[in-house]
Amino acid sequence: MNAPELGLPMAVPAEGLPARVRIHEVGARDGLQNEKATVPTAVKAEFVRRLAGTGLTTIEATSFVHPTWVPQLADAEDLYPAVSDLPVELPVLVPNERGLDRALALGVRRVAVFASATESFAKANLNRTVDEALAMFEPVVARAKARDVHVRGYLSMCFGDPWQGAVPVGQVVRVCRALLDMGCDELSLGDTIGVATPGHVTALLSALTGADVPVAALAVHFHDTYGQALSNTLAALQQGVATVDASAGGLGGCPYAKSATGNLATEDLVWMLQGLGIDTGVDLGRLVATSVWMAAHLGRPSPSRTVRALSHQES
Repeated sequence: MNAPELGLPMAVPAEGLPARVRIHEVGARDGLQNEKATVPTAVKAEFVRRLAGTGLTTIEATSFVHPTWVPQLADAEDLYPAVSDLPVELPVLVPNERGLDRALALGVRRVAVFASATESFAKANLNRTVDEALAMFEPVVARAKARDVHVRGYLSMCFGDPWQGAVPVGQVVRVCRALLDMGCDELSLGDTIGVATPGHVTALLSALTGADVPVAALAVHFHDTYGQALSNTLAALQQGVATVDASAGGLGGCPYAKSATGNLATEDLVWMLQGLGIDTGVDLGRLVATSVWMAAHLGRPSPSRTVRALSHQES
C-alpha cells in the first residue's frame, strides 16, 4: 500500500487482477469522429502527439472510411503521415478493401474492422446483414494478415441494441468466434449504448472463454451512458481482460446510435487502475493537461470527472 502523491489515489492492490493494463486510446478517432465542427488536421496531429507524450502506447489515429460517411476523418491521408514517426502503435479503422488499400499505401501496421453483433445495427451502420458484413471483412482480414498487419475486430452492440433491445449472449459469441476464425488478432467488445452491467459483462466473458475464445485476445470498450463504465471495466479485469479502450477526456459516442453517449474517459480509467496498483505506464498529469488542451480547442469542458477534479475546470 503506497501513500498517495498530490492528485493521485492511494494504491491499494486487489487480488486476482492483471498486473498491467494496456489502454487502447480511441480519442483521436472514435472521440472526434462525431464532432460537428471540423477539427483542423494540425490540431488532431498535435492531439495524437500529446497523447503519445503521456505514456500511452496504443493510440487509434484515424479511419480510412469514405469522407461522406464520416466527414471529420476525411483527412486520414494527411493526418497519418504527420504522426507516423511516433514510437507508439497507431491503429486505424478500415471498413473495406478500399480503406485497407489506402492504409497500406501509407505503411500502416495495425488496422481494425468494425462488425456488429446485431442485425439492426449492421443494417444501420453498414447496410448489410451480420453475415454479409462478415463476408465483406474476410478478404480485408486475409489481405492484412498476408502483409503481417495486426487486425483488431470491433464488435458493437454486445450488450444491448437501441432497436433490438437485449442481445443474447450466444449471438455475441457466434460473431466473436467468426471474427477470430477469419484471422482477427484481437476483439474489442463494445457496449455501444452503455447499457451493460457487471453481471452481464461477467456472463459474456465466461461464455466467450467457454467457446475457446482466449481472454488474452479480448478488449472491452464501454460507454458511460448510465455511469457503469468503470464498474463494468472492473468486472472485466476480474475475468482476466487486460486491454481496455478509453477516450481522453471522455470524448465521443457513435454517430449511428443516437442513444450512445461518451466513451469511458481515459483519465477516469487511469485513476481507478492506479488506485488498484495496476501499471499503465501513463502519466495522469500529462493526460489531464492534454484533455484540457483539447477541450479548449473544442470550446467546452471535458466531461471526465477526473479531468475536472484535477484541473478545476468549470462546467
